[in-house]
Amino acid sequence: MLEVELCGLKLKNPMILASGILGSHISSLNKIAENAGAVVAKSVGVEAREGYKNPVVINYSHGMINAVGLASPGARKFAEELANFSKAAPLIVSLYASKPKEFASLTSYFPMADAFELNLSCPHARNVGLAVGSDPELVKEIVIEVKRATSKPVFAKLSPNVRDVVEIGKAAEEGGADGVVAINTVKGMSIDIFSKKPILSNISGGVSGEAIKPIAVKCVWDLYEELEIPIIGAGGVTTWKDVIEFMLAGATAVQIGSALFYSYRIFYSLKESLIAYTRWTGEKLSELIGAAHRR
Repeated sequence: MLEVELCGLKLKNPMILASGILGSHISSLNKIAENAGAVVAKSVGVEAREGYKNPVVINYSHGMINAVGLASPGARKFAEELANFSKAAPLIVSLYASKPKEFASLTSYFPMADAFELNLSCPHARNVGLAVGSDPELVKEIVIEVKRATSKPVFAKLSPNVRDVVEIGKAAEEGGADGVVAINTVKGMSIDIFSKKPILSNISGGVSGEAIKPIAVKCVWDLYEELEIPIIGAGGVTTWKDVIEFMLAGATAVQIGSALFYSYRIFYSLKESLIAYTRWTGEKLSELIGAAHRR
């Protein structure tokens, strides 16, 4: 009752671990894969990236603000770690780069990947992420190059910090993307009232958690109205009702990130709640995709 198919990937449920939440250690991914429909690994580039100095994460009443800076071990070293993935669920490897051919070259490091996610939306890393993902033509070119380099599904992760998220989504679709992920974090910051200085070392970062859910749901809704390819919803999923809401708006699957900081068993608990929901309604979750558009 919970199974969904996403661009040829068979997911035991529609819940996907979002990129960057559990660091670079395979043991964490393997544990989450036991109950998740799929997992997305931390974003990785060709070379190792140190990221920003602490503090890089702020926990506030309605979510989190982070500016980690895409810290990662580099493609070759990370591939060695991912080689030990359990395959309890599909593995999606998140890639970042500044140029189309560099994005494409990264796919060759990860034969164990079942799909790739293109990070076109990180709001706080210099020269990558949103820096390249806000240009429709560049997004299209990036997707074209990556699709030439791999036959595996390619998902473009979009930002709400652009003039028109649908325009970027269409550019990704025209480039041959198999699906889009909406959304990454929203730009934000916090200032300490006693030191009178920004708390994050990078000054600003990306807001995640329940506060951004209405923004994410609207982006998914708008993309579903205009795109033919599947949408993965992301942003503020903390309850089973949030999963249903995203699917009704048009998402085939949803990513869960910040909620793991409050409960490491979130995937298990939401899965059990969704099982109860489908038994009560008698519907498969796949039947709910985009249903709110048909009413």
